[in-house]
Amino acid sequence: MDDSVTKDSVTKEYYSDQFTYRISIPEPENHLLHVELTIAHWQQEFIDLKLPVWTPGSYLVREYARHLQDFAAIDGDGKPITWQKISKNHWRLQRSDRSIAPITVSYRIFGNELTVRTNHIDRTHAFFTGAAVFMYIPEYQQYPYIVHIPDLPKNWQIATALPPFADTKDTFYAKNFDTLVDSPFEIGIHERYEFTVQNKPHSFVVWGQHNGDMQRLVKDAAAIVAVEAEMFGGLPYDRYDFIVHASNGFGGLEHKDCTVLLYNRLGFRKEESYCQFMNLVAHEFFHTWNVKRIRPKAFETFDYDQENYTSSLWFSEGTTSYYDRLFPLRAGIYDAKHYLKLVSNAITRLQTTSGRNVQSLFESSFDTWIKLYRPDPNTHNSQISYYLKGELLSLLLDLLIRDRTNNLRSLDRVMQIMWERFGKDETGFSEAELHGVIETVAGVDLSQFWNDYLYGTKELDYNYYLEPFGLELRTTRQDIPFVGMTLKSKNGLAEVDRIEAGSPAQKAGINTGDAVLAIAGIRVTAETFNERLRDFAIGEAIEVTIFQQDLLRNVKVILAEPIFNYFELVQIPNASSSQEVNLRMWLNI
Repeated sequence: MDDSVTKDSVTKEYYSDQFTYRISIPEPENHLLHVELTIAHWQQEFIDLKLPVWTPGSYLVREYARHLQDFAAIDGDGKPITWQKISKNHWRLQRSDRSIAPITVSYRIFGNELTVRTNHIDRTHAFFTGAAVFMYIPEYQQYPYIVHIPDLPKNWQIATALPPFADTKDTFYAKNFDTLVDSPFEIGIHERYEFTVQNKPHSFVVWGQHNGDMQRLVKDAAAIVAVEAEMFGGLPYDRYDFIVHASNGFGGLEHKDCTVLLYNRLGFRKEESYCQFMNLVAHEFFHTWNVKRIRPKAFETFDYDQENYTSSLWFSEGTTSYYDRLFPLRAGIYDAKHYLKLVSNAITRLQTTSGRNVQSLFESSFDTWIKLYRPDPNTHNSQISYYLKGELLSLLLDLLIRDRTNNLRSLDRVMQIMWERFGKDETGFSEAELHGVIETVAGVDLSQFWNDYLYGTKELDYNYYLEPFGLELRTTRQDIPFVGMTLKSKNGLAEVDRIEAGSPAQKAGINTGDAVLAIAGIRVTAETFNERLRDFAIGEAIEVTIFQQDLLRNVKVILAEPIFNYFELVQIPNASSSQEVNLRMWLNI
């Protein structure tokens, strides 16, 4: 489709009937989506159809084909077409000389997993992600697609970022397969709340009962949209939808012209939880620029068949996480005190994660496909999140740039240049190009910074970067001897959920999954374990009774000095006037 054509509706002038999908949901309570793909003019001997194995924005091979069933294919006379499965997500159709176009492929998708990256179909709605539903022919991904969704249950509505085709209410147009994958569908019983920012329509599409004040939510979301648009000098779309699933989970997945948000249905009333939702809104909306349009080179062209590796997720996700705290502050949703508390909590999470000494931020970004989304008992000791450390690295970069340029520039300027140079034309950036932009804005060679904090595991020197802004990091020790294990209640027992590397518990041979029964012969639970430790001194050896693989054991644990378990940003007493100015310029206070 010509970029000059409005997304409000696509006329037949731009229509190609080569690929048409028909979606039906005859029995939504069975969680099955019926899919038909009609290929209008195929003449070649073979047709290779594939289903993506992952979806952009969620960096794990999801194996969507495991939910596909009842695959079949017929020609224009209704005669079966021979096909075979080549691999886990690859079907090959073989036309005979007698086959007549069009060819229709049919299959069903089971969807009963409510996340932002999967499909969920029940009696109230059908939500589906393009990568988990739509097949493609690799060499024809740039062709347009039509999606037709007729005969819906009564009172069901369709919400999607795709433009309607020829002013219809049940047919939609995607200019290519990437656009189809990037446009999830929320179909069912939902509420829509409209608002306008910079003369462009936006809406909240909300499925599920919830306790939110939609008037406040829409007002605050509009304020966030406005401050983010101000950074980039406008909005890069014609309209935008926030699809909200009010349920019992948490998550978000970005798309070019919409986002999908999953949040606790009762999490909108308490102020802290409400602010967390607005952080989620700010995060996913910032992806409108950062990652959807300002993309690493590896994502310039998506390969839906396998992993797409990049070392820059610390910027695509971590920098986005940094800004998702700042934008609600700039929008007036909360104050600087709350913002500093959020940063303090982030620092605490990183500094109490042993994996920060093992995995670099570079490695965390690159290995996301096999690590971040697949936690195991050793994750805490061997990994860090590129969201978390990337957020804090971005914090240090912002402070560094502001300090070096006397507040004339900031990380905002980095984002603006990245948008102008790479985002507007959607040209993928390399790692070297990203570093070059940051160093140009900062006016300083950051080779040592990258070596220490991106490629290495050196501790972040928070106070060095905070001091010019009149802030310092204070640490608080845990008030009980250190054992190095975290317990949870399971089946009436205190089960070991996590073991710290090199801790007294690990040295004593205690493992995750063990059940802790007693300390010094007296029964403990997950709730009373820490309180019981107060009866003993640092350096004392205590006898801990455990079940380990169903065998009863007594082990000696030597209690260690309490660890630092909370890190808090506080203002320096008697800050200088320059420090006060810097803080005010950064946090708008």
